[in-house]
Parts: sequence; structure tokens; C-alpha cells
Amino acid sequence: MASFLWTVCLSFLLLASGSKGAAPRKPIDVPFGRNYVPTWAFDHIKYFNGGSEIQLTLDKYTGTGFQSKGSYLFGHFSMHIKMVPGDSAGTVTAFYLSSQNSEHDEIDFEFLGNRTGQPYILQTNVFTGGKGDREQRIYLWFDPTREYHTYSALWNIYQIVFFVDDVPIRVFKNSKDLGVRFPFNQPMKLYSSLWNADDWATRGGLEKTDWSKAPFIATYKGFHIDGCEASVNAKFCDTQGKRWWDQKEFQDLDAIQYQRLDWVRQKYTIYNYCTDRVRFPTAAPECKQDHDI
Repeated sequence: MASFLWTVCLSFLLLASGSKGAAPRKPIDVPFGRNYVPTWAFDHIKYFNGGSEIQLTLDKYTGTGFQSKGSYLFGHFSMHIKMVPGDSAGTVTAFYLSSQNSEHDEIDFEFLGNRTGQPYILQTNVFTGGKGDREQRIYLWFDPTREYHTYSALWNIYQIVFFVDDVPIRVFKNSKDLGVRFPFNQPMKLYSSLWNADDWATRGGLEKTDWSKAPFIATYKGFHIDGCEASVNAKFCDTQGKRWWDQKEFQDLDAIQYQRLDWVRQKYTIYNYCTDRVRFPTAAPECKQDHDI
């Protein structure tokens, strides 16, 4: 009951005050084909409502995915997704930004399926210069298979913020003063995919995909990108410092957002690489910052 009341209160605060780390206006959703193209297994993608809604299908033969046509240096990226319902163990629904070379930068949402009745796990990760191992995992405070929810990333020169329905669930600050690389000069494409990862996704690979439940379907709409488009080889965006997500109010979370972030940490976080002394006897330098402890 306490969790339900807090969720209601949280929704009221979002409606009443807005969220400084999210777009200052309602994102403009466009048809899938405006900004995206399928990447493989085209026959496993179905289009509805004039291309404003699509389904990705996973069967025992293949999954599928899509990517943005353009590459972007900074911006705000969001998607409305309805996850695979029922027994989804072994499946991964991914939504992420990634650059194109071996020392790549990456900003990951990975939704790890589970046995029927068990909650989804949302895993986030950040790669800089080809180095990842920055996983954090949370349970969601709702059933992500029943209706659409919004997952978004704000990326500027100061921070990367992961949002679920405008609630910040993670912040990765630019900690170059601590010797930590930060994504700033490699344009990234936006990707999404549905695929089988039963070697690791559910309980470390103990729970395998039940193919008798196939096909597995994830549904998408709200294909929103508001970023600085650049060539893959670009190192600098000519609008840098001029867009809404570059402005001072987006250099950090505000007090209400930090309260929401603390709520997620306290109630729903189940793994944080910053506190894993088995894998990392010495915490990563960025973990010294308050936002990752």
C-alpha cells in the first residue's frame, strides 16, 4: 500500500511540476519510417496504424531489430515500449545508443524477461571507449507488459540520465576530472532489438527460453529523437550549447528528481556495480560521486 501511495504521489508531482531533465515540451512522435529502418529479419517486424506502431517478433529461428537512420552527438531519445507478456524468460528487449567503432560508446536499456509471475529486470549500462562493466539493475514499479511506458535517455556534455516515465533511475556524470572517459566525440545511432539470450539473461542463464511459448512479441510506438545529427566521423556538433538539452537546467538533476532517484535506489535497485566488491574490489573512480553510490 505504501508503494502504491508513493506511486500516486509521484504521478501527481510529475503532472504538477514537470521534469527538468525531460523534454520541456511534449515529444513529437513520428512514424517509424521517418527516423528508423529495420536491421535484420524484416519479416519479423509488423507495422500498424500507418507505421506509428510496430511489433518485433522473436521465434526459435531469429529475433529482429531496428536502428536510426542518422547518428547523433547528444540529445534526448525516447521510446514507448510494451514488453513481451507472459513467460518471457531468456528474452531480452533492448533499447540503446551505440557508436560504430571498436572503442565504442554505448548507453543501454536492457529488459530481461522472466518466468510467468516474476518481475522483469531492467538493466542499464554505460560503455565509454569500449569499456563497460557498469551494470545497474532494478525492478520496475509496474507491469511493463500491460501497457506502454516511456523509456528515455538524456545525453549532454554534463551527464547521461536514464528515465522511466520521466522518473530518473540512473545518472552517469561526466567525471573526466577523475580520469573517467565520457561519451562526447563519437556520434551514436539509436537501436532496439528483441533477441534470445538465455545463456545469461534470466537468473544468470539458469532459466532457459520456453520455445513452446513462442512467438514472443514486443510492441513499440512514439519514435522520438531530439538530437544533434552528425556524420559518423564528426567530432563536434555545430549546434552544441544551443539546444534545450544543453542548457544550464539540464546540467544536473533538481531536488525533486534526486528524491525520485533515491526512491528508486531504496525500493527497487537490486544490483549496482559500484557496491559489488566481488567483481570490483576497488570501486570505479566514478563511483566516488554521490550519484553512483
